[in-house]
Amino acid sequence: MEKAVFLDRDGVLCMHVFNPSTGEHEPPRDPGSVRLYPNTIRSLRKLQASGYDLFLVSNQPDFAKGKTTLASMEMVHNELDRILISNGVHFKEYYYCYHHPKGVVPEYSYECDCRKPKAFFLFKAANTFGVDLSNSWMVGDRDSDVECGKAAGTRTILIEEPTSAHKRGLSRPDHTAKSLKDAVGIITS
Repeated sequence: MEKAVFLDRDGVLCMHVFNPSTGEHEPPRDPGSVRLYPNTIRSLRKLQASGYDLFLVSNQPDFAKGKTTLASMEMVHNELDRILISNGVHFKEYYYCYHHPKGVVPEYSYECDCRKPKAFFLFKAANTFGVDLSNSWMVGDRDSDVECGKAAGTRTILIEEPTSAHKRGLSRPDHTAKSLKDAVGIITS
């Protein structure tokens, strides 16, 4: 059985982008706005060197909400993937949930099985790649990430990213960290 680290994308790997029209920090919507936090590449390399498989598990409802196109979301993903691969970081799989129960695009606006805090993608990784969830971690910046990891039986780390503070406070993570670098220190210690 393999050990893994499941990582949320925005607020953990990628910086949120301030949207002046909504007054909120949101996921990047174009490849040019993809920015990794400092030490992200070094932190991910350290996890790989420590024998962890890497998985990305991210709720991306902006298409369902009518804020962007699927093509734009794919370009953002491709840019992230390009940055990671060009720096020697390889994720086993990227899992994205594009649904939202209160969306405006009918075919993406419903209560799905894959949206965190549901653990669908973690169980899928366990079945597909032989991941030992009890020897794995979920790292995210929101309560839904912690609840997802707990539901799957992983250990959890909550990143205290300032722009997502309003999306946490009700969960009980195993650990908290200021950054991915600090989270990796916890995982590898």
